Amino acid sequence: MGVKQKSTSLKRSGNKLADTLIQLEVLSGKDQLKEFPKFVDKVKAAGYKTLTPSKVEVFQINIGKLCNQTCAHCHVDAGPDRKEENMDRATLEKCLKIIEDHKIPTVDITGGAPELNAHFKWFVESCHKIGVKVMNRCNLTVIMANPKYYELPEFFAANDVHVLSSLPYFSKSRTDSQRGDGVFEDSIEALKKLNNVGYGKEGTGLILDLIYNPSGAFLPGEQSTLEAEFKRQLKRKFNIEFNNLFAITNLPVSRFLDYLIESGNYEDYMTQLVDAYNPGTIDGLMCRNTLSISWDGFIYDCDFNQMLDLKVASSSQHIDNFDLDELYQRDIVLNQHCYGCTAGAGSSCGGEIMN
Repeated sequence: MGVKQKSTSLKRSGNKLADTLIQLEVLSGKDQLKEFPKFVDKVKAAGYKTLTPSKVEVFQINIGKLCNQTCAHCHVDAGPDRKEENMDRATLEKCLKIIEDHKIPTVDITGGAPELNAHFKWFVESCHKIGVKVMNRCNLTVIMANPKYYELPEFFAANDVHVLSSLPYFSKSRTDSQRGDGVFEDSIEALKKLNNVGYGKEGTGLILDLIYNPSGAFLPGEQSTLEAEFKRQLKRKFNIEFNNLFAITNLPVSRFLDYLIESGNYEDYMTQLVDAYNPGTIDGLMCRNTLSISWDGFIYDCDFNQMLDLKVASSSQHIDNFDLDELYQRDIVLNQHCYGCTAGAGSSCGGEIMN
């Protein structure tokens, strides 16, 4: 069964972690859910007293939840109605100063659709000027959404932006079932525009990577196999080229959790994640070398913790009192959703952990 497009999410109280627990206990319709081993105990059994951070290499910023799509699997719960939850210029300026002061080499901009933030271009240009590598997570259709975004490919190229683009599949039916009617055709046109300015082409240095999320309650297939098939099909059907494909496991958070509960797949899916747990992925988890910043400036170990409002276990929880030395002393906050990042070959914002 594929993930069906939803016009609304299940009603939430505002406390994200509490909402998740309520969803699991009440909306499941069961008196008692199956108990799964605690993820923290799995980590300890693998020889880790706790998980601690390594050197920060990626400063990931969720620049806002405004999006031109309402994707069924979205863990951010982004959409056209999320107009208020967008990072302002002052907060972005603070982020820029932190990145520059601490010489963090990479900024990873995500959303929502990051390009819809009014200060997006200014921030990208500012990062480029100080020599920071910019990664941007683009849903592709934003390029086609309005004439004022048609020149985004040229803008990306001028600022050497590493573009990571969501594409559920190389067919219309599977893509539109996950992301909405017309998404596939707009995505293909956007990919052609990116190719036309050199993205994904050998020798240009302009990196275009695709992001694959499964369309139902199952784990992604082997990343290298998926990449080869995507490259073959997109080249044959549309003459489209790209660099890499990253397969990312859907975590039981927000809309995907809604889907799992409503379709009766929650326990089966969690069983898949727990059974596929691989301790060999722990050293490569993105929470070890990444800080995740919310639109309002709070600090998290990862984007998924951010969506559950699990702030870092540190006295430095907001960029207003950012203290990197203090953050290096923290323990990483773990919970049951972390099984998603340690299943099989592992999953991170850069795809499989173990190649």
